[in-house]
Amino acid sequence: MEKLKELVPYIIILVVVILIRTFIATPVRVNGPSMDTTLKDKEIMILNKLAPLKRGKIVVVDIKTEKVIKRLIGLPGDSIYCSDNKLYINDELYEENYTSSKTSDFAKIYLKEDEYFVLGDNRIVSMDSRSFGTVSKDQILGVSDFVLFPFNKFGKVK
Repeated sequence: MEKLKELVPYIIILVVVILIRTFIATPVRVNGPSMDTTLKDKEIMILNKLAPLKRGKIVVVDIKTEKVIKRLIGLPGDSIYCSDNKLYINDELYEENYTSSKTSDFAKIYLKEDEYFVLGDNRIVSMDSRSFGTVSKDQILGVSDFVLFPFNKFGKVK
């Protein structure tokens, strides 16, 4: 009985860690160059599962084959298109200061009630909503805007 009493604090810690990872936050790893120059391949970030979904935020999306890190561009009800390397949302120019390459033109897309549109910052190499289509809220696992590793980039994404 005494040994069981000694284990109780460790069991509580383990349960709390599991609950936090399951419902609040978990580490994620950047794979590939699609978010250059904002994020680099192999950086480790924190995924916040409770943060609200807002345009311009970096999100983790569960597409059938993998989890990808992209920027949330289009929200339900939006129309989006790109012309001459300029992105338009609801027929207004959307100013972006984080893209690292040209965005090829694409025709206007109208997002339905539960549809979101995501793009990588390095558009020339990014597999995003232009290739795999829109995503639903259920596919968006959360917002990821805090870098853990490498330590020289530790902190909130700028």
